[in-house]
Amino acid sequence: MTDPMTDTTDTQAPATPLGTNPTAPAPAGARTAADVVTPEVVAQLTRGVVGSGRTANHTPFTGEKLADLPESTPEDVAEAFARARAAQPVWAKTPVRARAAVLLRFHDLVLERQAEVLDLIQLETGKARLHAHEEVQAVAVAARHYGRRAAAYLKPRRHTGVVPTLTKVTELRQPRGVVGQIAPWNYPLELSVGDALPAFVAGNAVVMKPDTETALTALWARDLLIEAGLPAEVFQVVLGDGPVVGPEVVRHADYVSFTGSTRTGREVAQGAAARLVGVSLELGGKNAMLVLHDADVEKAAAGAVRACFSSAGQLCISIERLYVHESVADEFVERFAARTKAMRLGNSLAYGADMGSLVGERQLETVTRHVEEAVAKGAKLIAGGVARPDIGPLFYEPTILDNVQEPMAVCTEETFGPVVSIYRFSDEDEVVERANATAYGLNASVWTRDGRRGHAVAAKLRTGTVNINEGYAPAYGSVQAPMGGMKDSGLGRRHGSEGILKYTEAQTVAQQRLIPLAPSFGMDDEQYAALMSRSLRLMKAFRFR
Repeated sequence: MTDPMTDTTDTQAPATPLGTNPTAPAPAGARTAADVVTPEVVAQLTRGVVGSGRTANHTPFTGEKLADLPESTPEDVAEAFARARAAQPVWAKTPVRARAAVLLRFHDLVLERQAEVLDLIQLETGKARLHAHEEVQAVAVAARHYGRRAAAYLKPRRHTGVVPTLTKVTELRQPRGVVGQIAPWNYPLELSVGDALPAFVAGNAVVMKPDTETALTALWARDLLIEAGLPAEVFQVVLGDGPVVGPEVVRHADYVSFTGSTRTGREVAQGAAARLVGVSLELGGKNAMLVLHDADVEKAAAGAVRACFSSAGQLCISIERLYVHESVADEFVERFAARTKAMRLGNSLAYGADMGSLVGERQLETVTRHVEEAVAKGAKLIAGGVARPDIGPLFYEPTILDNVQEPMAVCTEETFGPVVSIYRFSDEDEVVERANATAYGLNASVWTRDGRRGHAVAAKLRTGTVNINEGYAPAYGSVQAPMGGMKDSGLGRRHGSEGILKYTEAQTVAQQRLIPLAPSFGMDDEQYAALMSRSLRLMKAFRFR
Protein backbone atom coordinates (compact mmCIF):
# COMPACT_ATOMS: atom_id res chain seq x y z
CA MET A 1 0.00 0.00 0.00
CA THR A 2 1.20 3.49 -0.76
CA ASP A 3 1.54 5.83 2.22
CA PRO A 4 -0.79 6.38 3.32
CA MET A 5 -19.06 -1.98 -3.73
CA THR A 6 -20.23 -0.41 -6.91
CA ASP A 7 -21.61 -1.73 -10.19
CA THR A 8 -21.83 -0.06 -13.57
CA THR A 9 -24.40 0.09 -16.31
CA ASP A 10 -24.51 -2.50 -19.05
CA THR A 11 -24.39 -0.03 -21.92
CA GLN A 12 -21.26 1.60 -23.17
CA ALA A 13 -21.38 5.41 -23.26
CA PRO A 14 -20.23 7.41 -26.24
CA ALA A 15 -16.59 8.43 -26.32
CA THR A 16 -15.42 11.78 -24.99
CA PRO A 17 -12.54 13.76 -26.52
CA LEU A 18 -10.08 12.40 -23.94
CA GLY A 19 -11.35 8.87 -23.50
CA THR A 20 -14.35 6.60 -23.34
CA ASN A 21 -15.50 7.19 -19.78
CA PRO A 22 -18.41 9.61 -19.38
CA THR A 23 -18.56 12.29 -16.73
CA ALA A 24 -21.24 12.11 -14.04
CA PRO A 25 -23.06 15.44 -14.04
CA ALA A 26 -23.12 17.43 -10.82
CA PRO A 27 -26.62 17.87 -9.40
CA ALA A 28 -28.11 21.34 -9.36
CA GLY A 29 -27.19 23.25 -6.22
CA ALA A 30 -24.41 20.81 -5.32
CA ARG A 31 -22.38 21.65 -2.23
CA THR A 32 -18.85 22.97 -2.60
CA ALA A 33 -15.77 22.82 -0.39
CA ALA A 34 -16.53 26.31 0.91
CA ASP A 35 -20.00 25.16 2.00
CA VAL A 36 -18.57 22.21 3.95
CA VAL A 37 -15.21 23.35 5.34
CA THR A 38 -16.17 26.62 6.98
CA PRO A 39 -13.95 28.45 9.51
CA GLU A 40 -16.38 27.42 12.23
CA VAL A 41 -16.08 23.73 11.29
CA VAL A 42 -12.28 23.90 11.23
CA ALA A 43 -12.16 25.64 14.62
CA GLN A 44 -14.48 23.01 16.10
CA LEU A 45 -12.53 20.05 14.76
CA THR A 46 -9.05 21.30 15.64
CA ARG A 47 -9.83 22.02 19.30
CA GLY A 48 -7.30 20.24 21.47
CA VAL A 49 -4.89 19.37 18.65
CA VAL A 50 -1.37 19.80 19.99
CA GLY A 51 0.47 21.91 17.44
CA SER A 52 2.53 25.09 17.67
CA GLY A 53 3.01 25.51 13.90
CA ARG A 54 0.69 25.85 10.92
CA THR A 55 0.10 23.60 7.94
CA ALA A 56 -2.72 23.06 5.44
CA ASN A 57 -4.55 20.38 3.49
CA HIS A 58 -6.01 20.42 -0.02
CA THR A 59 -8.73 18.74 -2.08
CA PRO A 60 -7.72 16.47 -4.96
CA PHE A 61 -10.84 17.57 -6.87
CA THR A 62 -9.33 20.96 -7.66
CA GLY A 63 -6.00 21.23 -5.83
CA GLU A 64 -7.33 24.13 -3.76
CA LYS A 65 -6.61 24.54 -0.06
CA LEU A 66 -9.28 23.21 2.26
CA ALA A 67 -8.13 24.36 5.68
CA ASP A 68 -5.29 25.75 7.75
CA LEU A 69 -4.36 23.25 10.45
CA PRO A 70 -2.07 23.07 13.50
CA GLU A 71 1.31 21.47 12.84
CA SER A 72 3.02 19.47 15.57
CA THR A 73 6.69 19.59 16.49
CA PRO A 74 8.53 16.78 18.28
CA GLU A 75 7.90 18.67 21.51
CA ASP A 76 4.20 18.83 20.71
CA VAL A 77 4.14 15.06 20.18
CA ALA A 78 5.77 14.56 23.58
CA GLU A 79 3.15 16.83 25.16
CA ALA A 80 0.32 14.89 23.48
CA PHE A 81 1.67 11.63 24.88
CA ALA A 82 2.01 13.20 28.33
CA ARG A 83 -1.64 14.28 28.23
CA ALA A 84 -2.77 10.85 27.05
CA ARG A 85 -0.64 9.06 29.63
CA ALA A 86 -2.11 11.14 32.45
CA ALA A 87 -5.68 10.39 31.35
CA GLN A 88 -5.30 6.70 30.51
CA PRO A 89 -5.32 5.15 34.03
CA VAL A 90 -8.67 6.74 34.87
CA TRP A 91 -10.12 5.53 31.56
CA ALA A 92 -8.73 2.02 32.17
CA LYS A 93 -10.54 1.89 35.53
CA THR A 94 -13.85 2.63 33.81
CA PRO A 95 -15.82 -0.65 33.58
CA VAL A 96 -15.43 -2.29 30.20
CA ARG A 97 -19.17 -2.22 29.56
CA ALA A 98 -19.19 1.55 30.10
CA ARG A 99 -16.32 1.91 27.65
CA ALA A 100 -18.17 -0.30 25.18
CA ALA A 101 -21.27 1.87 25.52
CA VAL A 102 -19.27 4.78 24.08
CA LEU A 103 -18.67 2.75 20.92
CA LEU A 104 -22.37 1.92 20.59
CA ARG A 105 -23.33 5.59 20.92
CA PHE A 106 -20.63 6.46 18.39
CA HIS A 107 -22.15 3.88 16.01
CA ASP A 108 -25.49 5.69 16.13
CA LEU A 109 -23.95 9.14 15.72
CA VAL A 110 -21.93 8.08 12.68
CA LEU A 111 -25.03 6.79 10.92
CA GLU A 112 -27.13 9.81 11.92
CA ARG A 113 -24.54 12.34 10.75
CA GLN A 114 -22.96 10.46 7.90
CA ALA A 115 -23.64 13.23 5.38
CA GLU A 116 -21.09 15.40 7.17
CA VAL A 117 -18.29 12.91 7.02
CA LEU A 118 -19.12 11.75 3.50
CA ASP A 119 -18.52 15.33 2.33
CA LEU A 120 -15.20 15.47 4.18
CA ILE A 121 -14.01 12.09 2.90
CA GLN A 122 -14.82 13.09 -0.67
CA LEU A 123 -13.16 16.46 -0.39
CA GLU A 124 -10.01 15.07 1.21
CA THR A 125 -9.56 11.91 -0.87
CA GLY A 126 -11.37 12.68 -4.12
CA LYS A 127 -13.23 9.38 -4.04
CA ALA A 128 -16.77 8.77 -5.28
CA ARG A 129 -19.48 9.09 -2.63
CA LEU A 130 -20.47 5.41 -2.68
CA HIS A 131 -16.85 4.47 -2.06
CA ALA A 132 -16.75 6.97 0.81
CA HIS A 133 -19.83 5.25 2.22
CA GLU A 134 -17.84 2.01 2.45
CA GLU A 135 -15.89 3.73 5.22
CA VAL A 136 -19.06 4.64 7.09
CA GLN A 137 -20.20 1.02 6.82
CA ALA A 138 -16.87 -0.35 8.02
CA VAL A 139 -16.63 1.97 11.03
CA ALA A 140 -20.22 1.32 12.07
CA VAL A 141 -19.69 -2.45 11.86
CA ALA A 142 -16.49 -2.25 13.92
CA ALA A 143 -18.12 -0.01 16.55
CA ARG A 144 -21.08 -2.37 16.86
CA HIS A 145 -18.89 -5.47 17.02
CA TYR A 146 -16.51 -4.26 19.70
CA GLY A 147 -19.33 -2.48 21.52
CA ARG A 148 -21.11 -5.82 21.82
CA ARG A 149 -18.17 -8.23 22.14
CA ALA A 150 -15.42 -6.35 23.98
CA ALA A 151 -16.47 -7.54 27.44
CA ALA A 152 -16.31 -11.17 26.29
CA TYR A 153 -12.94 -10.69 24.58
CA LEU A 154 -11.42 -9.02 27.65
CA LYS A 155 -12.97 -11.03 30.50
CA PRO A 156 -10.67 -12.98 32.85
CA ARG A 157 -10.16 -16.56 31.71
CA ARG A 158 -9.59 -19.62 33.89
CA HIS A 159 -6.92 -22.14 32.91
CA THR A 160 -5.91 -25.52 34.28
CA GLY A 161 -2.96 -25.08 36.64
CA VAL A 162 0.20 -27.13 36.89
CA VAL A 163 -1.43 -29.16 39.69
CA PRO A 164 -5.14 -29.46 38.90
CA THR A 165 -7.44 -28.14 41.67
CA LEU A 166 -4.43 -27.08 43.73
CA THR A 167 -3.18 -24.42 41.31
CA LYS A 168 -5.78 -21.81 40.35
CA VAL A 169 -4.80 -19.86 37.22
CA THR A 170 -6.46 -16.77 35.79
CA GLU A 171 -5.48 -14.91 32.63
CA LEU A 172 -6.10 -11.16 32.79
CA ARG A 173 -5.92 -8.64 29.96
CA GLN A 174 -4.29 -5.34 30.84
CA PRO A 175 -4.27 -2.32 28.49
CA ARG A 176 -0.89 -1.48 27.02
CA GLY A 177 -1.13 2.18 27.94
CA VAL A 178 -0.86 4.75 25.16
CA VAL A 179 -1.16 3.42 21.62
CA GLY A 180 0.59 5.35 18.87
CA GLN A 181 -1.35 5.15 15.62
CA ILE A 182 -0.10 6.26 12.21
CA ALA A 183 -2.99 6.30 9.72
CA PRO A 184 -2.88 6.69 5.92
CA TRP A 185 -4.74 9.01 3.57
CA ASN A 186 -6.68 6.53 1.46
CA TYR A 187 -9.36 5.50 3.99
CA PRO A 188 -9.22 8.39 6.48
CA LEU A 189 -12.23 7.33 8.56
CA GLU A 190 -11.92 3.54 8.61
CA LEU A 191 -8.14 3.32 8.92
CA SER A 192 -7.99 5.99 11.60
CA VAL A 193 -10.84 5.71 14.08
CA GLY A 194 -11.82 2.24 12.86
CA ASP A 195 -8.50 0.92 14.12
CA ALA A 196 -8.60 3.04 17.30
CA LEU A 197 -11.98 1.76 18.54
CA PRO A 198 -10.72 -1.59 19.90
CA ALA A 199 -7.75 0.19 21.49
CA PHE A 200 -10.09 2.52 23.37
CA VAL A 201 -12.49 -0.16 24.56
CA ALA A 202 -9.51 -2.20 25.78
CA GLY A 203 -8.67 0.69 28.13
CA ASN A 204 -5.93 2.46 26.22
CA ALA A 205 -5.41 6.06 25.25
CA VAL A 206 -4.46 6.82 21.65
CA VAL A 207 -2.16 9.39 20.07
CA MET A 208 -3.00 9.40 16.38
CA LYS A 209 -1.07 10.86 13.49
CA PRO A 210 -3.40 10.96 10.48
CA ASP A 211 -2.13 12.09 7.11
CA THR A 212 -2.36 15.89 7.03
CA GLU A 213 -4.21 15.89 3.70
CA THR A 214 -7.05 13.85 5.23
CA ALA A 215 -6.88 15.14 8.79
CA LEU A 216 -10.34 16.73 8.88
CA THR A 217 -12.01 13.34 8.54
CA ALA A 218 -10.03 11.89 11.46
CA LEU A 219 -10.69 15.01 13.54
CA TRP A 220 -14.42 14.75 12.79
CA ALA A 221 -14.35 11.18 14.12
CA ARG A 222 -12.53 12.32 17.25
CA ASP A 223 -15.11 15.04 17.83
CA LEU A 224 -17.93 12.50 17.47
CA LEU A 225 -16.30 10.03 19.86
CA ILE A 226 -15.99 12.75 22.47
CA GLU A 227 -19.66 13.56 21.95
CA ALA A 228 -20.37 9.85 22.48
CA GLY A 229 -18.63 9.98 25.87
CA LEU A 230 -14.94 9.35 25.29
CA PRO A 231 -12.80 11.60 27.53
CA ALA A 232 -11.11 14.15 25.26
CA GLU A 233 -7.65 13.72 26.77
CA VAL A 234 -7.72 9.99 25.99
CA PHE A 235 -7.69 10.72 22.24
CA GLN A 236 -4.87 12.98 21.10
CA VAL A 237 -4.16 13.97 17.49
CA VAL A 238 -0.86 15.27 16.13
CA LEU A 239 -0.35 16.57 12.62
CA GLY A 240 2.67 17.18 10.47
CA ASP A 241 5.21 15.83 8.05
CA GLY A 242 5.45 12.04 8.22
CA PRO A 243 9.26 11.77 8.48
CA VAL A 244 9.22 14.30 11.34
CA VAL A 245 6.14 13.39 13.37
CA GLY A 246 5.89 9.66 12.63
CA PRO A 247 9.16 8.61 14.32
CA GLU A 248 8.24 10.69 17.37
CA VAL A 249 4.97 8.78 17.69
CA VAL A 250 6.91 5.51 17.56
CA ARG A 251 9.43 6.83 20.09
CA HIS A 252 6.81 7.53 22.76
CA ALA A 253 4.19 4.82 22.22
CA ASP A 254 3.59 1.70 24.30
CA TYR A 255 2.31 -0.04 21.15
CA VAL A 256 2.29 1.06 17.51
CA SER A 257 -0.42 0.57 14.89
CA PHE A 258 0.65 1.48 11.36
CA THR A 259 -1.02 1.27 7.96
CA GLY A 260 1.03 2.32 4.95
CA SER A 261 3.79 1.26 2.60
CA THR A 262 6.01 -1.75 3.16
CA ARG A 263 9.11 0.44 3.07
CA THR A 264 7.87 2.74 5.82
CA GLY A 265 6.46 -0.22 7.71
CA ARG A 266 9.93 -1.70 8.00
CA GLU A 267 11.18 1.56 9.50
CA VAL A 268 8.30 1.64 11.98
CA ALA A 269 8.97 -1.97 12.96
CA GLN A 270 12.65 -1.23 13.53
CA GLY A 271 11.85 1.75 15.72
CA ALA A 272 9.37 -0.24 17.79
CA ALA A 273 11.75 -3.19 18.08
CA ALA A 274 14.51 -0.94 19.42
CA ARG A 275 12.18 -0.01 22.28
CA LEU A 276 10.79 -3.55 22.69
CA VAL A 277 7.20 -2.42 22.11
CA GLY A 278 4.67 -4.31 20.02
CA VAL A 279 3.60 -3.29 16.56
CA SER A 280 0.90 -4.18 14.02
CA LEU A 281 1.43 -3.36 10.35
CA GLU A 282 -0.88 -3.47 7.35
CA LEU A 283 1.32 -2.83 4.36
CA GLY A 284 1.38 -3.17 0.58
CA GLY A 285 -0.29 -5.61 -1.77
CA LYS A 286 -0.29 -6.83 -5.35
CA ASN A 287 -3.59 -8.64 -5.05
CA ALA A 288 -4.76 -11.28 -7.52
CA MET A 289 -8.22 -12.26 -8.75
CA LEU A 290 -8.64 -15.75 -10.25
CA VAL A 291 -11.51 -16.34 -12.69
CA LEU A 292 -11.78 -20.13 -13.02
CA HIS A 293 -13.18 -21.97 -16.04
CA ASP A 294 -16.60 -22.48 -14.41
CA ALA A 295 -17.07 -18.91 -13.21
CA ASP A 296 -20.19 -16.91 -14.00
CA VAL A 297 -18.48 -14.57 -16.45
CA GLU A 298 -21.04 -11.76 -16.21
CA LYS A 299 -20.89 -11.69 -12.42
CA ALA A 300 -17.11 -11.92 -12.49
CA ALA A 301 -16.85 -8.97 -14.87
CA ALA A 302 -19.12 -6.85 -12.66
CA GLY A 303 -17.18 -7.95 -9.59
CA ALA A 304 -13.89 -7.06 -11.21
CA VAL A 305 -15.05 -3.46 -11.65
CA ARG A 306 -15.69 -3.24 -7.92
CA ALA A 307 -12.53 -5.12 -7.01
CA CYS A 308 -10.20 -3.08 -9.23
CA PHE A 309 -11.59 0.44 -9.29
CA SER A 310 -13.20 1.18 -5.93
CA SER A 311 -11.63 4.35 -4.53
CA ALA A 312 -9.79 4.65 -7.86
CA GLY A 313 -7.77 1.57 -6.95
CA GLN A 314 -6.29 3.30 -3.90
CA LEU A 315 -7.30 0.46 -1.62
CA CYS A 316 -4.81 -1.88 0.02
CA ILE A 317 -6.97 -4.91 -0.78
CA SER A 318 -7.99 -3.95 -4.33
CA ILE A 319 -7.13 -6.18 -7.29
CA GLU A 320 -4.21 -5.32 -9.57
CA ARG A 321 -3.63 -8.76 -11.21
CA LEU A 322 -6.47 -10.55 -13.02
CA TYR A 323 -5.88 -14.22 -13.93
CA VAL A 324 -8.57 -15.57 -16.29
CA HIS A 325 -8.92 -19.13 -17.55
CA GLU A 326 -8.24 -19.24 -21.28
CA SER A 327 -11.62 -20.88 -22.01
CA VAL A 328 -13.52 -17.80 -20.77
CA ALA A 329 -10.88 -15.10 -21.21
CA ASP A 330 -12.17 -13.53 -24.41
CA GLU A 331 -15.74 -13.31 -23.15
CA PHE A 332 -14.61 -11.99 -19.78
CA VAL A 333 -12.36 -9.30 -21.26
CA GLU A 334 -15.13 -8.11 -23.57
CA ARG A 335 -17.65 -7.80 -20.74
CA PHE A 336 -15.16 -6.32 -18.29
CA ALA A 337 -13.95 -3.74 -20.81
CA ALA A 338 -17.50 -2.67 -21.68
CA ARG A 339 -18.33 -2.14 -18.03
CA THR A 340 -15.10 -0.28 -17.40
CA LYS A 341 -15.57 2.08 -20.35
CA ALA A 342 -19.10 2.85 -19.14
CA MET A 343 -17.94 3.96 -15.70
CA ARG A 344 -18.86 7.54 -14.91
CA LEU A 345 -16.13 9.74 -13.43
CA GLY A 346 -17.21 12.61 -11.20
CA ASN A 347 -16.17 15.18 -8.62
CA SER A 348 -19.41 16.32 -6.99
CA LEU A 349 -20.46 15.80 -3.38
CA ALA A 350 -23.32 13.52 -4.40
CA TYR A 351 -24.03 9.93 -5.38
CA GLY A 352 -23.88 9.07 -9.06
CA ALA A 353 -20.21 8.80 -10.00
CA ASP A 354 -18.66 5.35 -10.34
CA MET A 355 -15.13 6.53 -9.66
CA GLY A 356 -13.43 9.64 -8.38
CA SER A 357 -9.95 11.08 -8.40
CA LEU A 358 -6.50 10.00 -7.41
CA VAL A 359 -5.35 11.68 -4.23
CA GLY A 360 -2.07 13.32 -5.22
CA GLU A 361 0.57 13.99 -7.83
CA ARG A 362 2.70 11.06 -6.67
CA GLN A 363 -0.14 8.63 -7.33
CA LEU A 364 -0.82 10.12 -10.75
CA GLU A 365 2.87 9.90 -11.64
CA THR A 366 3.07 6.24 -10.62
CA VAL A 367 -0.08 5.31 -12.53
CA THR A 368 1.09 7.17 -15.65
CA ARG A 369 4.57 5.65 -15.49
CA HIS A 370 3.30 2.09 -15.08
CA VAL A 371 0.82 2.38 -17.96
CA GLU A 372 3.12 4.18 -20.39
CA GLU A 373 6.05 1.83 -19.73
CA ALA A 374 3.87 -1.26 -20.15
CA VAL A 375 2.43 -0.02 -23.45
CA ALA A 376 5.89 0.94 -24.70
CA LYS A 377 7.11 -2.59 -23.96
CA GLY A 378 4.25 -4.31 -25.78
CA ALA A 379 1.26 -4.37 -23.45
CA LYS A 380 -2.14 -3.88 -25.07
CA LEU A 381 -4.39 -1.12 -23.78
CA ILE A 382 -7.94 -2.49 -23.51
CA ALA A 383 -9.55 0.48 -21.75
CA GLY A 384 -8.53 3.79 -20.24
CA GLY A 385 -4.89 4.77 -20.16
CA VAL A 386 -5.39 8.54 -20.15
CA ALA A 387 -5.62 11.33 -17.59
CA ARG A 388 -8.80 13.42 -17.41
CA PRO A 389 -7.81 17.00 -16.53
CA ASP A 390 -11.16 18.10 -17.95
CA ILE A 391 -12.73 16.72 -14.76
CA GLY A 392 -9.96 17.50 -12.29
CA PRO A 393 -6.17 17.64 -12.05
CA LEU A 394 -5.74 14.13 -10.66
CA PHE A 395 -8.38 12.13 -12.55
CA TYR A 396 -7.24 9.09 -14.53
CA GLU A 397 -9.48 6.71 -16.42
CA PRO A 398 -9.93 3.15 -15.12
CA THR A 399 -7.40 1.19 -17.13
CA ILE A 400 -7.13 -2.43 -18.33
CA LEU A 401 -3.87 -3.81 -19.73
CA ASP A 402 -3.43 -7.09 -21.59
CA ASN A 403 -0.28 -8.94 -22.68
CA VAL A 404 1.58 -7.71 -19.62
CA GLN A 405 4.84 -9.45 -18.76
CA GLU A 406 8.01 -8.89 -16.84
CA PRO A 407 10.07 -6.76 -16.61
CA MET A 408 7.22 -4.27 -16.84
CA ALA A 409 6.93 -2.47 -13.48
CA VAL A 410 3.17 -2.95 -13.46
CA CYS A 411 3.78 -6.73 -13.15
CA THR A 412 5.31 -6.65 -9.69
CA GLU A 413 5.22 -3.13 -8.23
CA GLU A 414 2.15 -1.93 -6.39
CA THR A 415 0.45 0.65 -8.61
CA PHE A 416 -2.18 1.76 -6.09
CA GLY A 417 -4.36 3.28 -8.77
CA PRO A 418 -7.10 2.35 -11.27
CA VAL A 419 -4.93 -0.04 -13.29
CA VAL A 420 -5.30 -3.81 -13.67
CA SER A 421 -3.36 -6.31 -15.77
CA ILE A 422 -4.95 -9.40 -17.35
CA TYR A 423 -3.15 -12.74 -17.56
CA ARG A 424 -4.48 -15.96 -19.09
CA PHE A 425 -3.98 -19.44 -17.61
CA SER A 426 -4.91 -23.05 -18.38
CA ASP A 427 -4.16 -24.96 -15.18
CA GLU A 428 -5.34 -24.25 -11.63
CA ASP A 429 -2.12 -25.37 -9.96
CA GLU A 430 -0.20 -23.14 -12.33
CA VAL A 431 -2.32 -20.08 -11.61
CA VAL A 432 -2.05 -20.57 -7.86
CA GLU A 433 1.71 -20.66 -8.22
CA ARG A 434 1.66 -17.49 -10.32
CA ALA A 435 -0.66 -15.70 -7.92
CA ASN A 436 1.63 -16.57 -5.02
CA ALA A 437 4.77 -15.49 -6.88
CA THR A 438 4.95 -12.08 -5.21
CA ALA A 439 6.50 -10.66 -2.08
CA TYR A 440 3.04 -9.54 -0.99
CA GLY A 441 0.18 -11.53 0.55
CA LEU A 442 -2.70 -9.31 1.57
CA ASN A 443 -5.89 -10.25 -0.32
CA ALA A 444 -7.09 -12.48 -3.15
CA SER A 445 -10.31 -13.25 -5.00
CA VAL A 446 -11.53 -16.52 -6.56
CA TRP A 447 -14.53 -16.80 -8.92
CA THR A 448 -16.22 -20.17 -9.50
CA ARG A 449 -19.68 -21.74 -9.45
CA ASP A 450 -18.29 -24.60 -7.34
CA GLY A 451 -17.96 -23.53 -3.71
CA ARG A 452 -15.86 -26.56 -2.81
CA ARG A 453 -13.40 -25.80 -5.59
CA GLY A 454 -13.27 -22.17 -4.51
CA HIS A 455 -12.38 -23.11 -0.95
CA ALA A 456 -9.75 -25.57 -2.14
CA VAL A 457 -8.07 -22.91 -4.27
CA ALA A 458 -8.36 -20.32 -1.52
CA ALA A 459 -6.54 -22.56 0.94
CA LYS A 460 -3.53 -22.67 -1.41
CA LEU A 461 -3.22 -18.89 -1.72
CA ARG A 462 -0.72 -17.21 0.58
CA THR A 463 -2.80 -14.19 1.48
CA GLY A 464 -4.36 -13.03 4.73
CA THR A 465 -7.85 -12.89 3.21
CA VAL A 466 -9.48 -14.64 0.25
CA ASN A 467 -12.91 -13.74 -1.11
CA ILE A 468 -14.92 -16.23 -3.18
CA ASN A 469 -17.16 -14.63 -5.82
CA GLU A 470 -16.42 -11.11 -4.61
CA GLY A 471 -13.36 -8.89 -4.54
CA TYR A 472 -12.70 -7.74 -1.00
CA ALA A 473 -15.81 -6.69 0.92
CA PRO A 474 -17.00 -10.03 2.41
CA ALA A 475 -13.74 -10.83 4.18
CA TYR A 476 -13.05 -7.28 5.30
CA GLY A 477 -16.61 -6.66 6.46
CA SER A 478 -16.81 -9.91 8.47
CA VAL A 479 -15.30 -8.31 11.56
CA GLN A 480 -15.46 -11.37 13.81
CA ALA A 481 -12.72 -12.84 11.61
CA PRO A 482 -9.13 -11.54 11.50
CA MET A 483 -7.89 -9.41 8.62
CA GLY A 484 -4.26 -8.73 7.72
CA GLY A 485 -1.34 -9.67 5.53
CA MET A 486 1.23 -12.38 5.03
CA LYS A 487 4.80 -11.91 3.82
CA ASP A 488 5.65 -8.28 3.03
CA SER A 489 2.02 -7.26 3.48
CA GLY A 490 2.38 -6.90 7.21
CA LEU A 491 2.30 -8.20 10.76
CA GLY A 492 -0.66 -8.73 13.06
CA ARG A 493 -4.36 -8.54 12.37
CA ARG A 494 -7.27 -6.16 12.76
CA HIS A 495 -10.83 -7.34 13.57
CA GLY A 496 -12.02 -10.19 15.76
CA SER A 497 -10.27 -11.23 18.94
CA GLU A 498 -6.83 -10.53 17.49
CA GLY A 499 -7.86 -6.99 16.62
CA ILE A 500 -8.52 -6.10 20.27
CA LEU A 501 -6.20 -8.43 22.19
CA LYS A 502 -3.18 -6.94 20.39
CA TYR A 503 -3.90 -3.75 22.35
CA THR A 504 -3.53 -5.63 25.65
CA GLU A 505 -0.86 -7.39 27.66
CA ALA A 506 -1.66 -10.91 28.86
CA GLN A 507 -1.11 -11.30 32.59
CA THR A 508 -1.17 -14.72 34.28
CA VAL A 509 -2.13 -14.85 37.96
CA ALA A 510 -1.51 -18.26 39.58
CA GLN A 511 -2.64 -19.05 43.12
CA GLN A 512 -1.15 -22.13 44.77
CA ARG A 513 -3.35 -23.75 47.43
CA LEU A 514 -2.83 -26.27 50.29
CA ILE A 515 0.65 -27.54 49.40
CA PRO A 516 3.68 -25.82 47.84
CA LEU A 517 5.40 -26.89 44.64
CA ALA A 518 8.40 -27.99 46.62
CA PRO A 519 9.40 -30.85 49.00
CA SER A 520 7.01 -30.92 51.96
CA PHE A 521 5.55 -33.21 54.63
CA GLY A 522 9.06 -34.47 55.46
CA MET A 523 9.97 -35.46 51.88
CA ASP A 524 13.55 -35.05 50.74
CA ASP A 525 14.44 -33.80 47.26
CA GLU A 526 14.64 -37.29 45.74
CA GLN A 527 11.25 -38.32 47.15
CA TYR A 528 9.67 -35.07 45.86
CA ALA A 529 11.13 -35.61 42.37
CA ALA A 530 9.78 -39.18 42.32
CA LEU A 531 6.32 -37.96 43.42
CA MET A 532 6.23 -35.33 40.69
CA SER A 533 7.34 -37.86 38.06
CA ARG A 534 4.49 -40.20 39.01
CA SER A 535 2.06 -37.28 38.97
CA LEU A 536 3.15 -36.23 35.48
CA ARG A 537 2.62 -39.76 34.15
CA LEU A 538 -0.86 -39.89 35.73
CA MET A 539 -1.84 -36.53 34.25
CA LYS A 540 -0.85 -37.71 30.78
CA ALA A 541 -2.77 -40.97 31.30
CA PHE A 542 -5.89 -39.03 32.37
CA ARG A 543 -5.46 -36.69 29.37
CA PHE A 544 -4.89 -33.48 31.27
CA ARG A 545 -3.84 -30.70 28.94
